[in-house]
Amino acid sequence: MNKQPVFGKKEADKVYKERKGAYVVISRETKQEIILVQAPNGAYFLPGGEIEQNETHHETIAREMLEEVGFEVEIGEYLGEAIEYFYSSHRDTYYEHPGYFYVVDAFEKVAEPTETTNNLLWTTPEEAMLLLKRGSHRWAVQKWMKS
Repeated sequence: MNKQPVFGKKEADKVYKERKGAYVVISRETKQEIILVQAPNGAYFLPGGEIEQNETHHETIAREMLEEVGFEVEIGEYLGEAIEYFYSSHRDTYYEHPGYFYVVDAFEKVAEPTETTNNLLWTTPEEAMLLLKRGSHRWAVQKWMKS
């Protein structure tokens, strides 16, 4: 059985809240650039986000793409799952965050993002590796680059 990679450190004396998420690698220019979402706090992430209620990964991705980048996407390869432990000072909460990562095969901009507080950045995969805040997101980009 493949054990998913784990990022961050789980502190023994802290209570962690599970927060599952689905994320994608969207590229253009024949894999020369990928898009990152910069949150209001300055941190960079792959597009995607928290899985709500009984959403499937694909439903989460479809919703998050409209919210964050204004795209409709065609989901391709599943890159895998990685777990990240982190503390959110914004929410004063410790999270156990399983992330499910996919590749987008095609995308079309259909609207302006409904979330207006983020910035979007097309950048090289190498630059993305330096910018991305979460180890699990860097892992997904590395896995995508090798595929």
